[in-house]
Amino acid sequence: MVSNMEILKTIPFSELLMWDVKRYQIYDFYTKKYPKIELKNLLIKHSQEITLDDNEKYKQVTIKLYGKGVVLRQIKKGIEIKTKKQFLIRKGQLIYSKIDARNGAFGIVPEELDGAIITNSFSVFDINKNLVNPQYLFLVTSSRFFQKICERFSSGTTGRRNINDDTLLNLKIPLPSLEEQNRLVANYNTKIKLANDQEKKTKALEQEIEAYLFEVLGIEKLEEKETKKGLQFVLFKNTSRWDTLFLIGHIPILKSKFEILKFSDVILNFNKDTNNESVRINTKDYPDKEFHYIGMEHIEKETGKLLELKKVKGKEIKSQTLKVPKEFYIYGKLRPYLNKYWINETDLNNIICSSEFFVFNIKEGVDKYYFLNVLSSQFIQTQISDKTSGARMPRINEEIFFNLQFPLPPLKIQKLIANHISALKQQINDLLSKANENREKAIQEFEEEIFTKN
Repeated sequence: MVSNMEILKTIPFSELLMWDVKRYQIYDFYTKKYPKIELKNLLIKHSQEITLDDNEKYKQVTIKLYGKGVVLRQIKKGIEIKTKKQFLIRKGQLIYSKIDARNGAFGIVPEELDGAIITNSFSVFDINKNLVNPQYLFLVTSSRFFQKICERFSSGTTGRRNINDDTLLNLKIPLPSLEEQNRLVANYNTKIKLANDQEKKTKALEQEIEAYLFEVLGIEKLEEKETKKGLQFVLFKNTSRWDTLFLIGHIPILKSKFEILKFSDVILNFNKDTNNESVRINTKDYPDKEFHYIGMEHIEKETGKLLELKKVKGKEIKSQTLKVPKEFYIYGKLRPYLNKYWINETDLNNIICSSEFFVFNIKEGVDKYYFLNVLSSQFIQTQISDKTSGARMPRINEEIFFNLQFPLPPLKIQKLIANHISALKQQINDLLSKANENREKAIQEFEEEIFTKN
C-alpha cells in the first residue's frame, strides 16, 4: 500500500506564487539527474532605455516562435518610428517576448544585431556565463517543455496572455555542471551542423539542375530588347497591360539550339476538360459532397510538391473553384514568383483547386515531366518577372501565360532531360529528409537528457 506521504507534495510558502495546484506539478518531467535552479540565479535584468534620434538608423528585431531565435525585422530611421523610447540590446544577452514566451519566443542576441532596439514588449537579461552556457539556456527555454511551464504561468485574457519578469525569474530549469552543459551543446551542434551541410548540398544540386537545363537546351543568357528612346507608339493589339513601365520595359529574348515555342502552341485544354467543358464548379450547389481541395497554401513553392490534399464539403468552400481532371496541370497565377505548380497523377476524380490557378493539359509530343521542369525553370520566371499586375496581389493573366516561350527538343531528348533532373531531385529529397531527421534528432536527444525522468 502506497503511503500518503509518498504522493503528498509540500510547497514552501516562499515558493507559492499562485493558488493553483496544477502549477506546482510543472517540474515532474524534469530529469532527476541534475539539480533545479531558479532563473534569477542565472539572469540579471538589463534595461538600457534610449531616446531615438530622428536622423539615426536603427535595427529593429523580432523573436521567432518555437526556438527560431532573434532575427532582424527591419532597419528604419528614428523619424519613422513612432515609439521614441526604446531599449538597446547587446550581443550575448537573452531576450524574450512576454506575450509569446509560452510559444518559445526566447533568443540570444547574435553579434550582427548588437546595438539593435526593442520595445517594452520584450525583456533583456545579462547571462551569468560562470554558471550557464548561453546556448544551453536558450535550448532549455525554447523547448516545448519549458513552453508548457510558461503557458501555465501566463495570465491575462485569451490571446493576450503573458508572463512577467518576476514570474519568469522564479521558474526553475535543470542545471548540469558547466562541463556537462558544454557536452550537451556540442552534441546538439554536431547534428545541426550536419543538417546545415546537407541543406547546403541541396542548394548546390538545385543550381546544378538549372545549369544543366540551360546547357543541354543550349540556352544563352536571356537578352533584353533594347529600349527605344523618345516618343514610342504601341499598337493596341500588342498590349497586355496599360502601364508605361511595361510598355517601354526590357522584354527578354529566349534563344536555344532547339525550336522555341509558346505555351499556347502546346496547351490542349485551358480551364476546360477533355470534353471541352468548363472546369469551373460552384461547390455551393453540392453542399454535402466531399471534395479534395487545393489552395495556394497547399503547394510548396518552386518544387511542385503537394503539401496537403484537404478533404472538405462543398458548403465549406467560400471561394470560386476549378475541377482538376487527371493528368491536368495547375499553375498559380497569383504571385507567380512563388512558382507553384502541380500535375494530377492521382486516381481521385473529385479534386478541385482555387481559381487562383490556371488548369490545363498539354498536347502529345511533349513529355509531361519535361514540361514540369519548364514550368519551374528560371527562364520562365525571367519572362514573368516584369509582367505581373497588381501591387498587393500580383498576378499574370491568360495572355501572358500563353505567350511564355520555351525550347522543345525531340521527345527522346525531353525524356532524357526529365530523367536526369528527376535523379537530381531525388538526391535533393533524400538530403532534405536526412537534414530534417538530424534536426529532430538533435532536439530529441537534448530533451531526453534534460526532461526524461530517471
